[in-house]
Amino acid sequence: MLRLEDLTLFVRAAALNSFSDTAREAGLQPAQVSTAIKRLEKILNIRLFARSTRSLRLTPEGETWLPYAVQILQTLEAGIEQIQPPSDEVRGILQIAVPSDLGRNMLLDVFQAFRRNHPALNLKILFSDQVTDVFKDPVDLAFRYGNNDDASYISLPVAPENRRVVVASPDYLARYGEPKTISDLAQHNALTFVLRGRVYNNWTFTRHGNKHHIAVKGSMMSDDAEVIHRLALNGEGITYKSWLDVSEDVLAGRLTVVLPQYEGDSVPLNLICPHRKQLSATVRLLHEAVKARCESALRHLPAITD
Repeated sequence: MLRLEDLTLFVRAAALNSFSDTAREAGLQPAQVSTAIKRLEKILNIRLFARSTRSLRLTPEGETWLPYAVQILQTLEAGIEQIQPPSDEVRGILQIAVPSDLGRNMLLDVFQAFRRNHPALNLKILFSDQVTDVFKDPVDLAFRYGNNDDASYISLPVAPENRRVVVASPDYLARYGEPKTISDLAQHNALTFVLRGRVYNNWTFTRHGNKHHIAVKGSMMSDDAEVIHRLALNGEGITYKSWLDVSEDVLAGRLTVVLPQYEGDSVPLNLICPHRKQLSATVRLLHEAVKARCESALRHLPAITD
């Protein structure tokens, strides 16, 4: 007979590609995970993983069976949810990963208000511009910029219409002039973002359906998006940021949107969960709170001019 624990360990091992990581997540020894997989393989009479001293991967039979295993667990979870008595109290610990600039300058207030409204809840907030691996990192959910092209996790849209804008402080523009075309950007000090050693110094725009690319250069760069934001506020240069990151400063006059005739890259914001077990009532409530805050900011997103 199939054991539910063995089935769960198989699905997590397939996601993590590691018996050791699966054991650590489950609070077990690696040998216990290995034994569970062997027990499952014996019952199914197939080999689920190809193992070596350095790697672990699903066999073709394991890949075929994985979606059925996931479906079994999801069906069981859905059935348990249906028979559980409803609870109006949000409690426990919720671990959140959020981009540094967005988290500190827009969402921190949302998180604070959410926690005040639910006093039995504790929040652990991780600020980082590194792409969070929701399967391996100790988080319940992550807010992530970019399009969702990975069907292995749950994704809820938060701000699908968000895009980048070029901004600079009024002081910087008074000293160096305002660029009128994207080619003018090459003459300005660009504040650029670095991720995993790559400098994002090629900016893309759209106008009248045509794509335009410009290589920018500058004297300051950082792997922390909030640092780039602060440098722009301090008049150090011009930068290309998510509207959600800079909207409050633009509306307050601390930053100015330039080149409004060009449409910046789309950077939708999504809430990511590793699997449906994390998609609790608490997560859904937080999703709605963050979505409402972002929708308020997007109402002020500058329209594209001719």
